[in-house]
Amino acid sequence: MAQITSVTSESLQAKIRELLPSQQGFGEDLQATNVITPVIDLTSAAEGSGVGENLQTALAFGSITSFSVANTTTTLANSAGFWRIFGNFNATTNSGGARILDLSITDGVSTKIITKVQTASVSGGQVDLPFDFVVFLRAGDSVTATSNNNAAHVMGCYRQIADVNGVLVNPVGFTPQ
Repeated sequence: MAQITSVTSESLQAKIRELLPSQQGFGEDLQATNVITPVIDLTSAAEGSGVGENLQTALAFGSITSFSVANTTTTLANSAGFWRIFGNFNATTNSGGARILDLSITDGVSTKIITKVQTASVSGGQVDLPFDFVVFLRAGDSVTATSNNNAAHVMGCYRQIADVNGVLVNPVGFTPQ
């Protein structure tokens, strides 16, 4: 026989009020039952994040900034938030010295390398390595791409996928239904 028992946990009730603000005025205690009840998880729909991650992080014409870096250091993204960076390292090797390519995060004082490629200084080689990752930048942080030679390129694109608070930034022109 089914039994229903009141649950008088202030921490559980506080969590319900936090997660479901529309339920604050009902004043009913939580209840537990010994009957198996099917549960449907509507969390993603309630949060407004019904768009799959692969769709939300998609590259779109109006959302990306393309870059090609050779023989210099270039700042890519420098606004706080989450950024997707996608592209490849490409270098032709010869006896003129090693090729060094990297992507780094800097706070203006120190630099941390995210990924780096260094070729040997031998003739006839070719390096082509893809990358695709997400970085989080705080206020004052930036992502840089560096190449030490005209025969070494860091190429790709980047776009913001969420702001500093984690609020998703959909591709330009996309409106979820």
